[in-house]
Amino acid sequence: MSATLRAVLALAGRDLTSALRRPGDALLPVLFLLTGTALFPLGVGPGAETLARIGNGVIWVLALFAVTIGTDRLWAADLEDGSLETLALGILPLEVVALVRSVVHWLVTGLPLVLVSPFLALLMQQEPAAMLVLPAALLLGTPVLVMIGGIGAALLVGSRRSQALTALLVLPLQIPILIFGVGAVETVVGGIGGTVPFLILGALLLASLALAPFAIAAALRLALE
Repeated sequence: MSATLRAVLALAGRDLTSALRRPGDALLPVLFLLTGTALFPLGVGPGAETLARIGNGVIWVLALFAVTIGTDRLWAADLEDGSLETLALGILPLEVVALVRSVVHWLVTGLPLVLVSPFLALLMQQEPAAMLVLPAALLLGTPVLVMIGGIGAALLVGSRRSQALTALLVLPLQIPILIFGVGAVETVVGGIGGTVPFLILGALLLASLALAPFAIAAALRLALE
C-alpha cells in the first residue's frame, strides 16, 4: 500500500471517527428531514391528492436544507486549532483533502437521507415508483449539494456568521440540483421517462467531483494567507 493511499485512509478514518463522536451532529439532518416531512401534512392538510402532488418537491427542499446544515463547520474547527495548516503542508494535496472531507461528510449526512427517503415518499402519499426513483435521484443529487456547500464553507471559513452566509451563498447554486432532482422523480412517476434529468444529475455529480475540490482548496489557501 502506497504512502498516499495510507494517508487518504487515515484522513478518512480520522474524519469519520470525529463525526461519529458527535452523533447529535450526524443525526441532525435526518431528524430535520423526518420532522419537516411529518409536520408538513399538518400545515397543508392530510389530503392524499394534495400530498401526492407536492410531496416530491417538499422532500427535495427539505433534503437540500438538511444537507446544508452543518456544512459551515466543515473547516472551522481545523482553522481554529491550527490543523488546517498541517493538512495544507501534509503529504496529500489540499484538493485530495477537500475531496476526502466532502465524501465523509456526505456519508454521515447525505447517505442517511437517501436511506430514509422511501419512508418519506410513503409518508407523503407518493406513487410506489417514487419509492425507488427518489432514493436514486437523491443518491446522485445530495453529493453535489455537499460539494457546493463545501465551497461555501471554505470561502467563509473563520467568519463569525458563517452559517447564515454559507446558506445565502450556496442556495442559489443548489437550485439546479433541486429542479432536476424533482424533475427526475416526476417524469418517471408520470410515465414519460426520466433519462434526461438523471443524465444531467450524473453529469453534475461528475463535474462537482472533478472541480469542487480545486475550488475548496483554493479558498482554504486564501484563508491561510
